Amino acid sequence: MPQSVIEARHLDKSFLDKASGKTIHALRDISCGLSPGRLNALVGPDGAGKTTFMRLITGLLAPDRGTLTVLGLDTSRDAQGVQDRISYMPQKFGLYEDLSVQENLDLYADLHNVPGAVRAKRFARLLEMTDLASFTARPAGKLSGGMKQKLGLACTLVRSPDLLLLDEPTVGVDPLSRRELWAILHRLVRDERLSVLVSTAYMDEAAQCGSVFIMHEGRFLAEGTPDELCAMSAGRCFSALPPKGSLARTLQAHLLDDTARVVDAVPQGGRVRLVLEEGTRPEDVPCLHGVAAHPEQPLVEDTFMLLLRQAHRAAAPSMEKDNPPASAEACRTLPEYSASAGENMAVSPGPDKETVIEVRDLVRRFGSFTAVANTSFSVARGEIFGLLGPNGAGKTTTFRMLCGLLPASSGYLRVAGENLRVAQAKARAKIGYVSQKFALYGNLSALENLEFFGGVYGLRGASLSRRINAVLGEFNLRGREHMPSGQLPGGYKQRLAMAAALLHEPEILFLDEPTSGIDPLARRAFWRRITNLAAGGTTVVVTTHFMEEAEYCDRMVIQDAGKLLAIGAPHDIRTAAGDAATMNEAFIRIVEKARAHVSGETA
Repeated sequence: MPQSVIEARHLDKSFLDKASGKTIHALRDISCGLSPGRLNALVGPDGAGKTTFMRLITGLLAPDRGTLTVLGLDTSRDAQGVQDRISYMPQKFGLYEDLSVQENLDLYADLHNVPGAVRAKRFARLLEMTDLASFTARPAGKLSGGMKQKLGLACTLVRSPDLLLLDEPTVGVDPLSRRELWAILHRLVRDERLSVLVSTAYMDEAAQCGSVFIMHEGRFLAEGTPDELCAMSAGRCFSALPPKGSLARTLQAHLLDDTARVVDAVPQGGRVRLVLEEGTRPEDVPCLHGVAAHPEQPLVEDTFMLLLRQAHRAAAPSMEKDNPPASAEACRTLPEYSASAGENMAVSPGPDKETVIEVRDLVRRFGSFTAVANTSFSVARGEIFGLLGPNGAGKTTTFRMLCGLLPASSGYLRVAGENLRVAQAKARAKIGYVSQKFALYGNLSALENLEFFGGVYGLRGASLSRRINAVLGEFNLRGREHMPSGQLPGGYKQRLAMAAALLHEPEILFLDEPTSGIDPLARRAFWRRITNLAAGGTTVVVTTHFMEEAEYCDRMVIQDAGKLLAIGAPHDIRTAAGDAATMNEAFIRIVEKARAHVSGETA
């Protein structure tokens, strides 16, 4: 095997944007070398060039300039030779949902000409690693999201490659399934000395790799081991405990507004983790006066955010804020912040808050299968409420019933003052909805989508123009409003979906995994807007697989197999999970404990 499994020198790749006629520089002077027999991570914001780089490695694209050798082969001269020795799992891996697990494996083995004598042993190992041996007869379309990803990985590995490429394999996958997928990758590297390059939006996943490459706008900002990258943020990372009665998300929002001193801030375990500008101390930050702040060990994500902020400022030195706070027109303003007393910062809604969603004994059956079983909870006005659970837990089914998109089999469900079993249309007029998958019209421009959905919501004339102008500015869509929405980068698609959902200024906003596949920088901007909406009285109901995002919620429920396992504020959930340090840890403990209990009952 060559010294480097991938050797890139001065790679350039550009594309012509047919909509605007402009040239998009996807890769700019990329050079790197990847060592064999290890995990390598590729991270970067939407549009950084990660997928383009991977497609060049596979030989599916040719570079405009520079050289690229993979396993000692020039991809431009011998693309087929490269493809015969690698396996590639793109973001949208093509499982055949009407075929069973075994039939999918057989099909991919046929496509890759895997000899019959090799298949039995290979399949047995893959099914054992992915824990799918008991599901070989199940149609792929009836697997949970995590199981589908594991099957996709198994199909990718039906032949034994020299190099494995994975493009964001854990997008839309719950924490338990993510952990299982990464255990499989570590096992492959350990047992087979497999070389792996994986792109990911999760910085904790990147931290598990031997080397990490950080991309931005077609260039590498940095590369190195996780320890080497963490060292770049040493001495600049702290955690701050909000005053009693205050919310971490509100302190975070004010910290993010202080772009002269604060690089990054994110809620974590009831505190706010922050990265400060070089030479800045917590006492130099006005909204931290009177707040206890303690040094923290740096993480890969801290350096990722630091490098992105530096890159943005270098590109636009006159820009005061990378992600300006939401405008009063679109989202209203945050309350003033007083660190000493936590004044004007909303706490978890109490009995005096108006209830806008009430659920009692909610049940949804599909034939003999119960997707949601006797679920009860309520949500107050201005509350951020989370629906959390593993893939297949019943979250999306619950969500669709709350939105009036799916009727309940039984139970009581009242949303925005309307009984959804008899007045769905009235309730829908008061809600906004952002689905898991991009659901706007890809052949229409961003502006045309906004005009269409504005009309659906009953907006006309000057009112429609005013709202479109407001959301275009709020979601930084100006300059891209005439681009076909299907051609927008993932982060911009999410912004457009949010803009469309907020056009009619709804009372309640439903967000179904809105940040799936979106990088940490875009997630910060997204939650900055959500914090503002909640502060202005909009009720937000959200599902997410990013457990750190649960820290933004006032309260949440965790469910599995259609049953409610836990409900409460983030602190309550962590406490119930044995004083777990993070929501990710709490989530895994609660779900595993419930499953162990069910297994014990059925044993």
